[in-house]
Amino acid sequence: MIKRVILSLFISAFLMFLIPVDGQKAKHTFRLSPTDFLLDDLPFRIISGELHPARIPREYWQHRIQMAKAMGCNTISVYIFWNYHETAEGVFDFSTDNRNLSEFINLVQKEDMWLIIRPGPYVCAEWDLGGIPPYLLKIPDIRFRCMDERYMAAAERYIARLAEEIRPWLITRGGPVVMLQIENEYGSYANDRAYMKRLKEVWTANGIDIPTFTGDGPTTYMLEAGTLTGSAVGLDSGSSPENFDLASRMNPGVPVFSSETYPGWLTHWGEEWAGRDTASLLKEVRFLMDNNKSFNFYVIHGGTNFGFTAGANSGGKGYEPDVTSYDYDAPINEQGVPTPKYMALRELFESYLPKGKKLPKIPDSIPAIEIPMVFMSRFTSIWDNLPQALKSVTPSTFEAYGQDHGFILYRTELIGHKKGKLIVTDIHDYATVFLDGEYIGRLDRREGINSIDLPAGKKENPVLEILVEAMGRINYGQLMIDRKGITERVTLNGMTLMNWEVFKLPMDWKFVYDLRSSGRVMNKPGVFYKGNFSLIETGDTYIDVSNYQKGIVWVNGHNLGRYWNIGPQKRLFCPGPWLKTGMNEVLIFDLHTLEAKPVTGVKTMK
Repeated sequence: MIKRVILSLFISAFLMFLIPVDGQKAKHTFRLSPTDFLLDDLPFRIISGELHPARIPREYWQHRIQMAKAMGCNTISVYIFWNYHETAEGVFDFSTDNRNLSEFINLVQKEDMWLIIRPGPYVCAEWDLGGIPPYLLKIPDIRFRCMDERYMAAAERYIARLAEEIRPWLITRGGPVVMLQIENEYGSYANDRAYMKRLKEVWTANGIDIPTFTGDGPTTYMLEAGTLTGSAVGLDSGSSPENFDLASRMNPGVPVFSSETYPGWLTHWGEEWAGRDTASLLKEVRFLMDNNKSFNFYVIHGGTNFGFTAGANSGGKGYEPDVTSYDYDAPINEQGVPTPKYMALRELFESYLPKGKKLPKIPDSIPAIEIPMVFMSRFTSIWDNLPQALKSVTPSTFEAYGQDHGFILYRTELIGHKKGKLIVTDIHDYATVFLDGEYIGRLDRREGINSIDLPAGKKENPVLEILVEAMGRINYGQLMIDRKGITERVTLNGMTLMNWEVFKLPMDWKFVYDLRSSGRVMNKPGVFYKGNFSLIETGDTYIDVSNYQKGIVWVNGHNLGRYWNIGPQKRLFCPGPWLKTGMNEVLIFDLHTLEAKPVTGVKTMK
């Protein structure tokens, strides 16, 4: 009898061990055949919609997943941003707010969908530094995305930590995660084959026992440098028979799919809103459907580059910082509303369903509200909130001073030359210049402006101040080593200026919380404005900052991101969960505006 009881307890404990956690379902299998993805040994076509948990308020994750399903997707694809989860060197966060990946994955499974994970280490994604942590830029000769020992030590630490989070959710353990990407578009960047192979080995060593894939443009050189034997081939994008045939020749024996089919496109500051017409998109999707190709919409819903997360490009126009909105002209817009493009794709997918089958009902949109005019008042200035200065013989970068984002003020006395041509080599990325407290002008990396004519000062030794804003770090191409601030030196008529005071202004939560008003009124740009408004109900809104010039907006302590009057974006998305019934607060820091002006909340971005 006792033996039977012990045996029964042992079996019960063993069965409990086998039960997937958090309500996960019975195990399935997912593997690669030479031509197809196989789910439970049957051919499976992936129709995926890309979402980025970091860009979507946590409260809206389930809604956006349901929206993708209702459009016709059976899979969700996610980028995971390394620098969003390793918030400081060796410090990881996978539990707070938008960083709780387990919660997101659980929601995907609850909606009976599959999940593709794209963890980098490099992801691009129009995200600051392509997801790589800025602390690595403290190393003067660091090289990214290769077998540089310093980079690889950090990348392998990240992979090991991330593997702990996703391992319980693999399809091999009853979860929804079917496939993982190795790096991202590596063939566009470099040709270190040892690096790509090592990344795959590290994932395997950390217990990630699901199929892998690579993603590259459909060209011979990109596929040769970027693909891996035994990993499926993703094409960015795959839009013709020739694309798929080339990939099959370059890396035979594995399935090929379109890992990024683009329904829209990204937008930089100073441009018109980018987009893609629906007719050409539908034609491309019909080709994929008619030829039984798997594909992933990049992106089905973009969300928002809250805070300082937006990246930048460095194309033929030079430095091109990305706007705060990541609307992307996607089928689901920034606020989560289905667009005409969404409805057209949904209709197309429904036409391929078996007779009598229907797609799920489209979830209701999140309510949007208007906020009447909020009268702002001058609160304080950056000049009244300077921290203790650091001493620096010559100015250096943000990263050298241990700062990732925000602003830094550089200050020195002029000895020798007192006026003339001031050159900053180089400015990253935008600066306002002052002499004896008077505004002289601006420097702008985007426009290639790194010099200014200094007039004669009023003092024997005039005081020069350069307030530098760090915008997005370059996230694609060969110029990703993109340090911020003054990256080399400052000269006046060819003379190098020495002996600087450096004031770190990270504009993070603590800095903003500690702001204090001195009661002084200074006619010196760099002012914080504050306003209050009361709500009887909450909902999504867009804070219209058309009356302001360049800066940052916070609502109830949440950083909505950057604005700039060069456009095209003049309204910043404020999610409903960040508002509250009763009194709310909006705070604006503007680099140029010297007079308080009202703001409003409106229902749409445009």
